[in-house]
Amino acid sequence: MKKIAVILSGCGVFDGAEIHEATLTMLAIKKAGCDYRIFAPDREQADVMNHLTGKPARESRNVLVEAARIARGKAESLTEFKADEYDALIMPGGFGAAKNLCDFASKGADFAVIPELEKALKRMNELGKPIGALCISPVILAKVFKGCEVTVGAKGGESAIIEQIGSTHVEKSHAELAIDRKYKLVTTPCYMLDADIVQIAEGADNLVKAVIDLCV
Repeated sequence: MKKIAVILSGCGVFDGAEIHEATLTMLAIKKAGCDYRIFAPDREQADVMNHLTGKPARESRNVLVEAARIARGKAESLTEFKADEYDALIMPGGFGAAKNLCDFASKGADFAVIPELEKALKRMNELGKPIGALCISPVILAKVFKGCEVTVGAKGGESAIIEQIGSTHVEKSHAELAIDRKYKLVTTPCYMLDADIVQIAEGADNLVKAVIDLCV
């Protein structure tokens, strides 16, 4: 049975992991006959948003603690991740990917990926293991693997930055994939486009199947 690490960035689209993308990715993994474990950085969120009003909330939250909401308590610190124990790694999207896994949301092209995630991604690549990314999280791959090919959907600010930092953006629509076979990367737009939950499920299913196909 293939084991896939799922990296979450909190809980909730505006300041953490996008819950539909995270849950449907986990469902797709199980439907494919594989298993998953959830990891998240043990650090304070960049911000906390009121998801009802869309406005900032005056409180602080921990990314790992919030990710444990989606994981039903079974979430581990990203510092504990060991690439040799997993066949693949997948990152759902949500603004948390751009705020808590890196600082793309605040710094644009000058952003940096948090060290523990960059280490995990590079080690997976060294071992020849595939990586999947949904929604906004492909920008992280574009930063870590300069010259790679990814998608965040249509042309726009994010795709321009992907090109600016030295990687290639490919336009894709709902549930379509960009597959970089050199780096073994699979990406799909999800909520970067005007999608509904059925299209998110299709994208997650397609991405998980493609990632599994790339496993050694």
